[in-house]
Amino acid sequence: MISFTVTAVVFGVVFLAELPDKTALAGLVLGTRYRASYVFAGVAAAFALHVALAVAAGSVLTLLPQQLVHALTGLLFLGGAAVLLLKKEEDDEEIRRPQDQSFWKVAGAGFMLILVAEFGDLTQIMTANLAARYDDPLSVGLGAVLALWAVAGLGIVGGKALMKRVPLRLITKVAALLMLGLGVWSLWEAATG
Repeated sequence: MISFTVTAVVFGVVFLAELPDKTALAGLVLGTRYRASYVFAGVAAAFALHVALAVAAGSVLTLLPQQLVHALTGLLFLGGAAVLLLKKEEDDEEIRRPQDQSFWKVAGAGFMLILVAEFGDLTQIMTANLAARYDDPLSVGLGAVLALWAVAGLGIVGGKALMKRVPLRLITKVAALLMLGLGVWSLWEAATG
């Protein structure tokens, strides 16, 4: 049986923790380039997998060395920033036609991005802790996955709205700078932690 209270508490905690995180940024960037429903399908599947792993692992994920997690996350962010900064500029009209992209290509890109970027993330560890604390895996899993889907949806929709007002080149540069900053911050945490 699902506990509404546990689900609501987990939703609130995970939503607030994930909102300023890289997921909203990733959803925003993908949402500017591809069909929103395709992006969301891939991102949602990756989050469901992450939540299932976190709930199944319980508190075991908290035993991972934080320095290693921060170092890997930092390198992933720096790699993502490099890809964005070094990517050949595309014609805005070509990018604005997301129907040219197949469902599997777009959903697969969203799935892989979230799968790699979110592994060992704060919200995954928080979900594992909450699963261990409440001993109610279904309620915890439901609250966490709904919160992550909500944040991803906001990022994707925000990306579509932003594209109507701001050039893609500027969005890409800002996203790259944010990822660069997050990468440096994560590496600094690994070095000082």
